[in-house]
Amino acid sequence: MDALDWVGLVEKASSKPAQLSGGESQRVSIARAIVKRPQLVLADEPSANLDAKNSHHIVQTMKRLNNELKTTFIFSTHDEKVMQYLERIIHLKDGMVEKDDLTRHIEN
Repeated sequence: MDALDWVGLVEKASSKPAQLSGGESQRVSIARAIVKRPQLVLADEPSANLDAKNSHHIVQTMKRLNNELKTTFIFSTHDEKVMQYLERIIHLKDGMVEKDDLTRHIEN
């Protein structure tokens, strides 16, 4: 229940997967990933197939959990809107690091 609370889904605890929206399903995925409070979570396109509002919410949830639980989130993304929230962006090309940027910290 703590993990559902962290992602704001306590009220959906008894819901079936088919009853959840895309954004809620993504938040359940985050809850599953952090239930044991890992130091590191790897996520492949965590905002894929979500609208802008839900993408924003997913990234904000990850940032909050990073601060509160000290969990590091590493994820791949092609979404430029998501990249604006990140503190560090590593660009890969053909499996090699092409560019490693520390970005300004955004408090959204």
